Amino acid sequence: LVSYARLGLIEQDRESGTYFLGPLALQLGLISLQQAHPVQVATPLIAELAPRIGHTVALAVWGTRGATIVRLEESPSPVHVNMRHGTVFSLANTASGRLFAAYLDPVEVRQRLDDERARRRGAASEDARAGEPPVAAVPSWKEFSLQLAEVRTHGLSRSVGEVLPGVNAMAAPVFDHRGDIVLAVTAIGPAAVFDTRWDGPIARALRNGAAQVSQRLGWRARA
Repeated sequence: LVSYARLGLIEQDRESGTYFLGPLALQLGLISLQQAHPVQVATPLIAELAPRIGHTVALAVWGTRGATIVRLEESPSPVHVNMRHGTVFSLANTASGRLFAAYLDPVEVRQRLDDERARRRGAASEDARAGEPPVAAVPSWKEFSLQLAEVRTHGLSRSVGEVLPGVNAMAAPVFDHRGDIVLAVTAIGPAAVFDTRWDGPIARALRNGAAQVSQRLGWRARA
């Protein structure tokens, strides 16, 4: 203890005699947090998670255009959903988009929702002229707020055949030491074999995996 104190790893309260972390320990902790890049920490997780749950697993970050895939681990199953790096998820109609929306600044989220609605209207007009099927509708802010409340209640977001019929997805949040969402861990697979129950095996695996990464980044869950 004397040696640790001399190094600055611990300090002792003069009145109570209790030991606590010293300035060097605090500095080392801050350096560790700065070096713990979320994607780097989470990449081994999805490499282990995809074969265990049998579905494609992706890491998405919040970029300038929205939730964007930066890492991908393909499903070991012969039947899987093809995704690619750089794919940007819809804010309103995907599990990853709603997950970020549930934990980001509501002012920014509402602006993004309005922007997506405007783009969707333009796309709908072009599709109508070309005879294409109509694109998915963007919900109102009131409807979207209820969906985001559900995400926060379960700590997960899910999508059942919204983007593509027969394709389901679930996403779990990764938080940094400040409690800010930094990643979405998203599983995607065919609806016939993809369990979207809030307490199903895929949901539990995503929650546990995302929580492990969050802890590595310094996040501590509130009681």
